Amino acid sequence: MRVYLVIMDDTDEARKALRFASRRAMASGDSVHILALVPKQNFNAFGSVQATIEQEARDRTEVIASSAAGNLFSESGKMPTISVKIGDGQAVIREYLEEHPEVAALVLGAAAEGSPGPLISHFANHSGSLPCPLYIVPGTFTNEQIDKLAA
Repeated sequence: MRVYLVIMDDTDEARKALRFASRRAMASGDSVHILALVPKQNFNAFGSVQATIEQEARDRTEVIASSAAGNLFSESGKMPTISVKIGDGQAVIREYLEEHPEVAALVLGAAAEGSPGPLISHFANHSGSLPCPLYIVPGTFTNEQIDKLAA
């Protein structure tokens, strides 16, 4: 069984990437993994304050991933695998791909305007060294276009 890995945050482009991956998985009987990233905090506070800030960031990220997974489950009847990881996005994704050889595709969503984002820029530039194909879902695509493409 193939696995589509989606990097989830609270952006519209991440929701479009998840829609594409979930539609592809439903059509082929495959599954979806959601990887939610918690960026490392760029400052240091006193021990308990720092721990509280990091925990709040993790909690927010878990809520986003769980909500996305719930929506996917209600549509498909299949619950995706959810992982929440702290660290640099590029390094965390590469590590996840190494640990999960069942991942058949990395699915990212591009912003509708402006720069495609740091993850897309990085992985598009290094796509030749990835262990799986990279799918980039354009941010300008409508749900209907995504559904048609994913079928």
